[in-house]
Amino acid sequence: MKVEGSCHCGQVQYEAEVDPQAVTLCNCTDCQVLTGTAFRLSLPAPKAGFRLLRGQVTTYVKTAESGSKRRHSFCPRCGSPVFATVDADDPPSYTLRVGGLLQRARLPATRQIWCNSALPWAQNVSGIPGTPKQGT
Repeated sequence: MKVEGSCHCGQVQYEAEVDPQAVTLCNCTDCQVLTGTAFRLSLPAPKAGFRLLRGQVTTYVKTAESGSKRRHSFCPRCGSPVFATVDADDPPSYTLRVGGLLQRARLPATRQIWCNSALPWAQNVSGIPGTPKQGT
């Protein structure tokens, strides 16, 4: 499946070929802090199918509990997370952040990881009252 994405301000734009069945929902505490919410949805894209169309990203290298290093890339202007890779200048793949993809509504998670860190209240939000838009 071809996907197209960008950061919030549009300075960074990209496209990729992905397997839509490979979307992962991560509940780890790093993803909670890095996203500012309860979890992160990610999707791998092989290097051969990834193209940065516009802009440059800024990176932050995070050392995981295991000791492995991940390079988190985000827009230097608006701060939107774009992708992560291994900490290398020529990574074999890119882990795209589903929230930045135009096709995000067609990319539901197919698995969860780090379930021991999952926030119990975030596992089923369908019972929370809602409105169509903010302030409505």
